[in-house]
Amino acid sequence: QVQLVESGGGLVQAGGSLRLSCAASGIIFSDNRLGWYRQAPGKQRELVATITKSYTTNYADSVKGRFTISRDNAKNTVYLQMNSLKPEDTAVYYCAADPTAWGSYEYWGQGTQVTVSS
Repeated sequence: QVQLVESGGGLVQAGGSLRLSCAASGIIFSDNRLGWYRQAPGKQRELVATITKSYTTNYADSVKGRFTISRDNAKNTVYLQMNSLKPEDTAVYYCAADPTAWGSYEYWGQGTQVTVSS
């Protein structure tokens, strides 16, 4: 059974930092590309950052230079370091995993709430 479990969300003031973690089980972690998405109230889920099996990263324009995605295959964990947070970063953040090279993600976590106060 595949499980992705996010942690690290919370309430932070604008300009602050948070680090999200997503621990995976039930998959061969190193064979999966990984991603972080977010969904704000009343908005569609949007891509935040991705990291491939070969550690190539990609970011949404809105988070470039502020967020960093990384993976630790030994710990089956993907991280999202979020710095210089803004109120518009407030959302539920989801991690995702997929064993294929492209396309939609097959596995999703349950999400963790990030709230940035002004």
